[in-house]
Amino acid sequence: MRIVSRILMAAGVAAALAYPWLVPNYYLVYAGVLTVMYAVTATSWNILGGFTGYVSLGHSAFFGLGAYGTGLLVTRAGWPWPLALAVSAVLVTLGAAIVGVAAVRVRGASFVIVSIALVSVMNLLVQGWRSLTGGSSGVQVPAPFPELSRGQTHMVFFYLYLALLALALLTWWFIGRSRFGNGLRAIREDEDKAEMLGVPTAAYKVAAFALSALFVTLAGGLYAVWFRSLDPIFLFSIVLGAYMVLMSLLGGGRHLLGPLLGALIIAPAGEYFLIALGESQIHLTATGVLLVLVVLFMPEGIIPKLVRRPAGASIREETAEQRLLEVRG
Repeated sequence: MRIVSRILMAAGVAAALAYPWLVPNYYLVYAGVLTVMYAVTATSWNILGGFTGYVSLGHSAFFGLGAYGTGLLVTRAGWPWPLALAVSAVLVTLGAAIVGVAAVRVRGASFVIVSIALVSVMNLLVQGWRSLTGGSSGVQVPAPFPELSRGQTHMVFFYLYLALLALALLTWWFIGRSRFGNGLRAIREDEDKAEMLGVPTAAYKVAAFALSALFVTLAGGLYAVWFRSLDPIFLFSIVLGAYMVLMSLLGGGRHLLGPLLGALIIAPAGEYFLIALGESQIHLTATGVLLVLVVLFMPEGIIPKLVRRPAGASIREETAEQRLLEVRG
């Protein structure tokens, strides 16, 4: 099975690298960029949601802040976009750590409400601060590569997002094999017991919150330079945050490749319905219905359905016993 999995992984990497050269037109390259971008955001969200079980619908706030931070530093300050992206990511991550100190004090539905409030406040702030952000008109970012056509720019950003996805997956993998990851899993299974066993739950949750926000911010910053037209209604949308949750849950939030699998299903389907149904809101309704169905009937995602587990032991029982003992030991 290990040999087969490695062969499949190598084939997947090769297919991803070759994708822009195999598709017949630049629109499919654009759709590929969008899919990889969503895979980055879902994997980033999963650093918090998959490990700790804290469900945030407000991660689009960090995506929007990354986009606006990068876009404004390029347009207002005249900075080169790589520097603007890096500075924006650092500042937003620091802000996320500060917000996380307060946000992770609550649990369950209260945390979901706090995350929704965060993105709503940022939406109102960006639309209201017209002198800086342009209000509802947004910001127009200059082309990053003026010498390239729009289609060629899509190809460049496909590989930039692919590199960011690889970094996010590698980070998730390292966390999953670290004491930090074991502590986060213990928080997910029983936070009170984890704290009694010596896990610094507050610090771990804030660190996971900030690290998750970092990759989402980087994805938003790249979006600003790639798409160039910043719309606050889209960037600070609960729908965007719901996409991250849906993709992670659909694929399997407790697995490394779960969010990637979810993105490979949801993003192309969303593009298809957007083309088929036009600018109507039906595709958004379909997204909400699908999220409800996944939570009700497939809460552990697709990947756990394909992986056999020992009879008589649930995922929760297995994980709680193993992880809490590992943290204590």
